[in-house]
Amino acid sequence: MDKAVRTRTDALRRAVRRDGGMVTSEYAMGIVAAVAFALVLYKVVTSGAITAELQDVVRRALDAGV
Repeated sequence: MDKAVRTRTDALRRAVRRDGGMVTSEYAMGIVAAVAFALVLYKVVTSGAITAELQDVVRRALDAGV
C-alpha cells in the first residue's frame, strides 16, 4: 500500500474512532428527554381537571345513541 494512502486511511480511522462516544451520549440524552416528556405528560393527564374531562368524554361516548 502506498504510504500516502496508508497515512490518509489511518487518519480516517482515528477520526472515526474519536467520534464513537458521541453516538452513545446522543442516544442517552434522547432517552432522558423522552422520559422527561413522558413524565410531564403523565402528570398532566393524571391531574384532577384533565381526569374529570376525560371521564366526561368517555361517559358521553358511552351514553350516545347508535
